[in-house]
Amino acid sequence: MGLFDFLKNKEKPAAPAPITFPATLGSVAKGTFVPMDKIPDEVFSSGAMGECCGVDPAEGKVYSPVDGKISQLADTLHALGLEAAGMDILIHVGVDTVEMNGDGFASNIKLEQTVKKGDLLLTMDLNKIKAAGHPATIIVAVANSDDFASVEAVASGAVNPGDDLLKVSK
Repeated sequence: MGLFDFLKNKEKPAAPAPITFPATLGSVAKGTFVPMDKIPDEVFSSGAMGECCGVDPAEGKVYSPVDGKISQLADTLHALGLEAAGMDILIHVGVDTVEMNGDGFASNIKLEQTVKKGDLLLTMDLNKIKAAGHPATIIVAVANSDDFASVEAVASGAVNPGDDLLKVSK
């Protein structure tokens, strides 16, 4: 056996399984579930950005709720878009944090990158967000909710990354 024969025999990682509906989006952070009507931003709590919910984070890490592709990434790193099986998912980190101009935020992703559920997307400094006077609530919205039969929150109380958060039905 040659020195590099192991490379030829190495199995390629399996492609992610296609998303089936109803699809479940996982929690994007460790923290406490926030129902849509309790999100401290009227644009989201009113449903204007689609059906959504939030997580009040216990730590400054934001994870992917589903396998998909990064479709948008704000220069200020406070928001990103994720495309997955026809769902346009918006992840908005904090309320009015755009005013921070990226201070306290770091990205682990780039535009058009494919991500898996549970991948670390962003980190944020919760102390900086608090010092700037902003709620740190991480909002997960299905921006094109009208394209689906239903989008409903299925979480409550304490959540960990990947725990069931939203159920989307065709």
